[in-house]
Amino acid sequence: MLKPLCIPIILSISLFGCGRPRLDKPAINDLKTDHLDATQIDTLYQLTNQFPDQTQFAIALIQNGLVRYVGTKRMQDKLVVIQNHESAFEIGSITKVFTTTMLAHFVIDGEVELDGTINEHFDFPFYKNLEFTYRELANHTSGLPRLPSNMMLAAIFNQKDPYKEYTDQKLDAYLKNDVSLEYEKGTKSAYSNLGMGLLSYALRKQSGRSFEDIAKELIFDKYNMLHSTSDRSLVADILVEGLDARGKPTPNWTPGALIGAGGIYSTVEDLVKFASAQFDSTQTAMALTREITFTENEFRDVGLGWFIINTKSGSKWYWHNGGTGGYSSSMALDVKKKNGVIILTNISSYHSQFGNIDKLCFSLLRTLE
Repeated sequence: MLKPLCIPIILSISLFGCGRPRLDKPAINDLKTDHLDATQIDTLYQLTNQFPDQTQFAIALIQNGLVRYVGTKRMQDKLVVIQNHESAFEIGSITKVFTTTMLAHFVIDGEVELDGTINEHFDFPFYKNLEFTYRELANHTSGLPRLPSNMMLAAIFNQKDPYKEYTDQKLDAYLKNDVSLEYEKGTKSAYSNLGMGLLSYALRKQSGRSFEDIAKELIFDKYNMLHSTSDRSLVADILVEGLDARGKPTPNWTPGALIGAGGIYSTVEDLVKFASAQFDSTQTAMALTREITFTENEFRDVGLGWFIINTKSGSKWYWHNGGTGGYSSSMALDVKKKNGVIILTNISSYHSQFGNIDKLCFSLLRTLE
């Protein structure tokens, strides 16, 4: 069954992720690194030992602003240390916090209002005159379904690259003829790749620029993220090959019109720069994305793009993850303590143990407190 831009069971939210589990556990002394303590090494083994050979894990640990990189790869059922913090991966739905950061810049610069509607940037009325604000698209309270109805059939028959054929023209047709709500706006936050894709489309419409150009100016260049892009050709020489649920090479995904939901490639080194900017109180656009815009329950709030986890220890963790047909990712930040964990992998989000990537991220973050 197609699961593009899916929500993992654990805490939840991903972009795009089933395999046969491995029951072997390699000996703990197979991994030689000075950057993890014994507890962290054991956690890494426990949560990665069911992934297939050739699965890579590019990990950054940020503790009080100081960064440690750990790169590992499964080979012959063991984990070996490699250097991959400069290697590129599909980051999947972590893209969404880049899209909302772009929105925050537009808001701060007075180009759009957070509670203004996107409709004015379209030269046609939406079906049944529905209107959507930037805020409700950015925090998943728009009432929109996860995916547009005119994409589902094509995606089912092209699971290796399900978004490729979904063009701006098809999104326009959906908005004109079939867009509908699954629940009353504002009553809950229900994850929607369509909603975030529509947000990025509205920003493209408003500015008359491509997603790549906006992201490059407002984020990639600003934070010296030299290997982050939505153009695969620009990172082809450092791109780690994606693996399907059985550990076999699989094609990269093409995001199409919904590019803002999951179209970015990046490295763990570049994502550290993005994370470090969150710790800088002068970065007003970053701060705006982290403001609470909806409360789901006592344990989790929603910002603009970010999911805000209220931990038992009293900390707030800003989190998002991602998954495509060949990659999985997770990023969680404790802004107040300047701690964070970023994980990029080349294993499909369709793998049965996909949720372990988030578990690993949260477990490692706890060790930094």
